[in-house]
Amino acid sequence: MPRKKVQSDDEIEITIEHPTDTPSSSQPPSPGPSSLKGKTKSGKKGEKRTPPPSGLRQRIKSTVEEISKETEELHVRLKRKDDGHYKLLAPGTPFNEIDLSESVFFKHDGHKKSNWKSWLFGRKFVFPLGVILGICIALWAVDLTTLPADMKDIWTTLPAALDPRDLLANLTVVEGARRALENRDFTVGESLVEQYGLHKHHPIVLIPGIVSTGLESWGTESVARPFFRKRLWGTSTMIRAVLTNKERWIQALSIDPETGLDPPGFKIRAAQGLDAASEFIQGYWIWQKIVENLATLGYDTNSMDMAAYDWRLAYYNLETRDAYFTRLKTRIENMRRHNGQKVVLCSHSLKWVESDPKENGFGGGGGAAWVDENIESWVNVAGTMLGVSKAMTAFLSGEMRDTVELHPAGSWVLEKFFSRRERAKLFRRWPGSTSMWMKGGNRIWGDDSGAPDDPPNATDTHGRFFSFRHPGTSEEESSLNSGTVSPNLTLNEAGPYVLTHTPPSFQRMMESNYSVGFERDEEQLKKNDRDHTKWSNPLEVRLPEAPSMKIYCLYGHGKETERSYWYMQGEYEHDDTRSDAENEDAYCDTSDPSNGCDNSTTLRAPLDFPLSRKHWIDSVVTVKGSNPEVRSGVKFGDGDGTIPVISLGSMCVKGWNGTTKWNPAGIEVITQEYLHSPESMDLRGGAQTADHVDILGATPLNTAILKIAAGRGDLVTQQIGSEIFEYVKKMDWD
Repeated sequence: MPRKKVQSDDEIEITIEHPTDTPSSSQPPSPGPSSLKGKTKSGKKGEKRTPPPSGLRQRIKSTVEEISKETEELHVRLKRKDDGHYKLLAPGTPFNEIDLSESVFFKHDGHKKSNWKSWLFGRKFVFPLGVILGICIALWAVDLTTLPADMKDIWTTLPAALDPRDLLANLTVVEGARRALENRDFTVGESLVEQYGLHKHHPIVLIPGIVSTGLESWGTESVARPFFRKRLWGTSTMIRAVLTNKERWIQALSIDPETGLDPPGFKIRAAQGLDAASEFIQGYWIWQKIVENLATLGYDTNSMDMAAYDWRLAYYNLETRDAYFTRLKTRIENMRRHNGQKVVLCSHSLKWVESDPKENGFGGGGGAAWVDENIESWVNVAGTMLGVSKAMTAFLSGEMRDTVELHPAGSWVLEKFFSRRERAKLFRRWPGSTSMWMKGGNRIWGDDSGAPDDPPNATDTHGRFFSFRHPGTSEEESSLNSGTVSPNLTLNEAGPYVLTHTPPSFQRMMESNYSVGFERDEEQLKKNDRDHTKWSNPLEVRLPEAPSMKIYCLYGHGKETERSYWYMQGEYEHDDTRSDAENEDAYCDTSDPSNGCDNSTTLRAPLDFPLSRKHWIDSVVTVKGSNPEVRSGVKFGDGDGTIPVISLGSMCVKGWNGTTKWNPAGIEVITQEYLHSPESMDLRGGAQTADHVDILGATPLNTAILKIAAGRGDLVTQQIGSEIFEYVKKMDWD
């Protein structure tokens, strides 16, 4: 066995022992700087030695093995030379005076004395210097007028000079940075336990919104096996799948346009449990903060659940394929029995459980009393009650504010990697997302003469939902008039316009699953209780007969939200439902298993005219000083950054307020609005954010949910900060 002994910084003594079959005595080595002593065995006669290898390491290894057969103990020394390398001292052996310079292992650069030149031109100085120079160049070259609103907020908090003393003197920045780095996990629950003594009371079921639930692959066909049990929506696996195999990822996540179910070869199902929607990707939380704070009150998996679902499916097919509502009804009943209290829901339609499946062909059969017996309250968190503006543009052209406000370079990359046409096709293959279609028409959203949420002294109106600038017309405000801008479509006209520019399969899906009208007749509203296509539209269906239940509408306002748009019309093109070709030839795409075709190519029929038209948001239109604000072809209004206030609050403060035709049982509705007050140094907005997603981690929202779940809903009172009361007065409810 080798033993190592360090005698000094310059010399290392190494002893190699080899066990022998017969005992033998050996004398210790002399104390000289180099020695080799030991008793050797006589070798066998006629034994031939193989020639040593040419490499240094191989020669040393071979020689050690050879000597170890004959020597019981071997002592050598390593002596460091002036150049930092070592040489071997072992007189009387083949090892003596071997230079180890060619071995990287024995090179000790650490013994070299460093000087100022090596430090100045080394990486420890050059790399930080490059970072600092890059930041300075970026700050010098940036155009503040082109910064997004959130970045402008951050910039305005910075001191005018880059003097560290000024930076430290700006207590707003220091305090903002401190709050941004502060860990707020569990703090809301802990403070409520200390202040009010809250504890677990009502069991709670969390129901995620559209696109929040993670989706994983269960297909075992050859095209789907690489994705088996992997998250294709949510987690970093999704990003990896999109970057490495975008076409296959799109096929897997698309719903068959004819059946409304899984396409052939793929099987995608919603992830289950609290982890299904706690985080979208690692580090980007969704429901995680609410789960943490509920846990501080004593909640666990026996009293808290996440009713995740496949949000791509229409509600009818969600029950047909996954029995989602049946399982949800059973889960609620079991939680009520187990906990001895009625259940709190956050948040979904309750109409399904009342419907009689024998009479109506679809429903949970709970009857009118089921909701009153099992549901304590429904917490509607930032619900898309009357639709979302950006859903209309996504179905028409695959765009929204987030895509048109990209930097030109980023926009070019996005278009090359995931074009508008591809995005629109994917959105149309998600029937569940069509539930966000805008509802109520001009009665709610306004017309050419004005909209309820138009600002005072408006120079334009949201009532013109789509305004089309003529090709060749300048985007300057002076050139935009009734002669150069047409048509101007209200929502009553925009909805049919979008449908006529979508495939027939999408139109059939829309007709068979959704309704977006406005119903005033009470008898017809009663009949709609048996029509599942009406259940996702609160303007065409009544609330359950549950007078003891409460509804809480909790949402944000004060953040600019896309409300209406400027558009451009392009040339006609062949629709993807007729062909996947782009020019004169039509072919069948074999990469999609649902096509069931070969690689044959056929010519288009002579009268196969292109019937689909190119559309895009007119991002060059930016009207400075306009009211409402117009930027990059988007007209902005009040909302939570995703949903306009009109959609968030109209039903809560008007349609369901008191005993109305839409709320015959007079269910009490409490509305709390939260002003968007982000912390500029916090990427997720901090404790007072009211952004559509980030609000799930905000202190006011978490406080309200915990009070309701703990049986202290009386502490949650009405709180209105927007102009929603003025908006609903301008709507036509009669």
